[in-house]
Amino acid sequence: MPGGRRIAAVTDAHFEVAAGECLALIGESGCGKSVLASALLGLLPSNAQSAGQARLGELDLLAADERTLTRTVRGRLIGLIPQSPAAHLTPVRTVRSQLEETVGALTDARGRTAVRSAAESAAERAAFPADHLDRHPHQLSGGLAQRAATALALVGDAPLLLADEPTTGLDRDLVDHTVDELRRHVDDGDRALLMITHDLAAAERIADRVAVMYAGRIVELANTEAFFGTPGPRHPYSRGLLDALPERAFLPIPGMPPELGDLPDGCAFAPRCEQVTDACAALPPTTSHIACHHPHVPEDLRA
Repeated sequence: MPGGRRIAAVTDAHFEVAAGECLALIGESGCGKSVLASALLGLLPSNAQSAGQARLGELDLLAADERTLTRTVRGRLIGLIPQSPAAHLTPVRTVRSQLEETVGALTDARGRTAVRSAAESAAERAAFPADHLDRHPHQLSGGLAQRAATALALVGDAPLLLADEPTTGLDRDLVDHTVDELRRHVDDGDRALLMITHDLAAAERIADRVAVMYAGRIVELANTEAFFGTPGPRHPYSRGLLDALPERAFLPIPGMPPELGDLPDGCAFAPRCEQVTDACAALPPTTSHIACHHPHVPEDLRA
């Protein structure tokens, strides 16, 4: 940053996503979810630095050079559904031409008829209407642009699909269709899906496990059924996210997330937490997939 100041946008991110599994990464805006996704694809800005490892098979994504990322990773090993699809679509070309170009680059389809058919099939999988294929991005609604980006990401049948807010701008029926298609993509091809989302209903519908991020750190990792059902999440922030849902308590989490450049020395959630004690002045270690000094204890364990 200006003046030589450094900000840790993501810290202590430890997780795995297996083939045939979907991991949903949830948390408030600004917590570092999209930065993490950009790091995996080598799309961080030039002033960013990364450390650690991010392994896809034998390949360390964080150590890969730009040539490897361009020719081997992007589209082929990792398919990306971007958070802002309108900014990723080429504005002067139709959706069809962009799909056909992607099909030609990432698949074995050859010949105009085969390429055209494969492009239309990709559009159909993402519920993109065939009569809009010859339109330019500026002629699409936000939801249609999102579906176009999803279609492009599915073309290469990548072993890892990275979906950054794939349901933005979609109504509930299309949200359900989109997550069901992504889930089918995972199940049928034994692929992995890392889905970043604010939509907890979509996360519950599609994910096998849920990772909760707060202030750049993963504070809880849990099985989806246990997280949304019984016994529920254990981190106070995770419980606050669920309690804020209209179909639950509809109670907002008090306060605002901290600035990543001005984090407290201890637990970043402490200023907003009702269970804060003096112990929270120290950074909580991650134990049993929970980073909290006072995790919730289910009633049956208390007994």
